[in-house]
Amino acid sequence: MEAGKIVKVSGPLVVAEGLTNAKMYDVVEVGESRLIGEIIELRHGLASIQVYEETAGLGPEDPVYSTGEPLCVELGPGLISSIYDGVQRPLDILRNLMGDFVVRGADAPAIDREKKWVFEPTVKAGDQVVAGDIVGQVQETSIIRHRIMVPLGIKRGRIKEIFSGQATVEDTVAVVDVDGEKREITMLTRWPVRRPRPYKEKLPLEAPVVTGQRVIDTFFPITKGGTACVPGPFGSGKTVIQHQLAKWADSEMVVFVGCGERGNEMTDVLIE
Repeated sequence: MEAGKIVKVSGPLVVAEGLTNAKMYDVVEVGESRLIGEIIELRHGLASIQVYEETAGLGPEDPVYSTGEPLCVELGPGLISSIYDGVQRPLDILRNLMGDFVVRGADAPAIDREKKWVFEPTVKAGDQVVAGDIVGQVQETSIIRHRIMVPLGIKRGRIKEIFSGQATVEDTVAVVDVDGEKREITMLTRWPVRRPRPYKEKLPLEAPVVTGQRVIDTFFPITKGGTACVPGPFGSGKTVIQHQLAKWADSEMVVFVGCGERGNEMTDVLIE
C-alpha cells in the first residue's frame, strides 16, 4: 500500500499528501485505526478524502494508506438475509464480535467465507462459455436460486473442469480454458459500486406488481421491473408506504435500503 499523511481534518473531510499514485474514488485507510474513506478530489498533490466513520482523534501527520482499488461490494451466495451498513460491513456479525456499539475501524468479511453451499453445475467439461454464461447454481434460500456466472474479463473459452457438491464462496467451482490459459471461477465476485452491472437486453414491462395496497394498485399501478417514487414532506407517510410495500407486495425478495432514515424506523424494519 502507498502511504501518505494527513495535513488537515475538517469533520468527515480529510486532506492528505503523499498519495502520488492514487486515483479518484480509490479506497483509503485513514489513521492507525484504518478508518475507511474514499478519495473525492485530487488537486495540487493533495487528496481530499471522505471518511465514512467518525474522525475524532485524527490529526496532521497521521498516516493514510491507499489501497489502489475503488470501493467495491462482494456479491455471492450469503448476500440475501444479511444486514449491512453503507460500506457493506455485516452488522449482525460485528454485533456478535463486539456488542451493540461498533468500534471505529471494525471490519469483517461481507460474505461468510466458512459456510458451505451445495453447488449444482449446469454445464459440463468441454462446453463453450463466455462472460455472463451460467455455469451452476446454489439454493440460497427456500425460494431463491443463486446463479453462478462466468465473470467479466473471461473471453470465449471451454470448461476444463467443473465441480459438484459442497463448497465455500472462495473455492474453485469451475476452470475455463481461454487460449491455453486456465481461469478459475469461484462463487464470490467483487464489483466496483460506481460501475453499473452490464446486461444483454432489457425486458419489456408486462406484469404488474400487486402491492396489496388498493389505492396504489388501482390508481398508481407498478410493473415488475419498473420503478416508483413517493415524494412528500416530513411526516407525510413515505416510510409507511415503503414498509407496507416491503411486507405485502407480490415479490420473492425485498432489498431495503435505509438512506437517512430515523433510527426508530430502521429498528421497526429489523424487528418486523
